[in-house]
Amino acid sequence: MKYAAVDAASIEKLVHHFYAQVGADPFIGPIFNDVIGENWDRHLQTMVTFWSSVMLTSGLYKGTPMAKHMALKNIEPAHFDRWLELFRQSTSELFEPAIAREFVIRAERIAESFKLGLFYRPQEFKVVNAPLGN
Repeated sequence: MKYAAVDAASIEKLVHHFYAQVGADPFIGPIFNDVIGENWDRHLQTMVTFWSSVMLTSGLYKGTPMAKHMALKNIEPAHFDRWLELFRQSTSELFEPAIAREFVIRAERIAESFKLGLFYRPQEFKVVNAPLGN
């Protein structure tokens, strides 16, 4: 039976289920496993408090996720796309469709924010002053 509501227990189940998929994934798993190492229990608890803050507005999470991700040198936009794919899969497996959509909407915003913060570099593009017209 799928969860029809979001609560602390369903968030914990999602986080553990999702990150089991992440850790085993051949594309993004090595990045997570290298960074997290033997600290998976601590990371999972951090992610439970993060998603509790996101979905339940609990205010429990006090971290700086962008700064932590900026320190990573071996990630690219495709890694966030795979993360989202696994997240969508996990939420659809565990939650009723309307609840899964609420998680995914927030996850998509988070992924887009990370991608913009990590990879968007407008200063790298030159603006050419060319005359407009025919």
